[in-house]
Amino acid sequence: MSDLHKEVSELEQKSATAARLFDIRRIIGGLFVVYGVIVTIAGINPSDADLKKAQGVHINLWTGLAMLVLGLFFLIWLKLRPAEVPADGPDPADD
Repeated sequence: MSDLHKEVSELEQKSATAARLFDIRRIIGGLFVVYGVIVTIAGINPSDADLKKAQGVHINLWTGLAMLVLGLFFLIWLKLRPAEVPADGPDPADD
C-alpha cells in the first residue's frame, strides 16, 4: 500500500510542477517583456522620418515601456499568487 501512496505523491508533484510551468501568466508576461525590450530599444533613437509619421511622439518608446510594465505585472502576479493544483477532481456523482 505504501508503494501506491508513494506513486500518487510523485504524480501529484509532477502535476503541480506542470501547472506552474504552463501557467498562461508566465507565457504572456515573458512575451510582453521580450517584445517590450525590443520595441523600447527601437524607440530610444528614432529617425526623423519615424517621428514625422508619429507627429513628433516617441510612440515606439512609450509603447515599449508600456509593454514592459504589463509584462512585469504578469510576472509579479505569477510570483505573488502561484497556480494551485485543485485538491480533488470533478465529482462524477454530480452528473
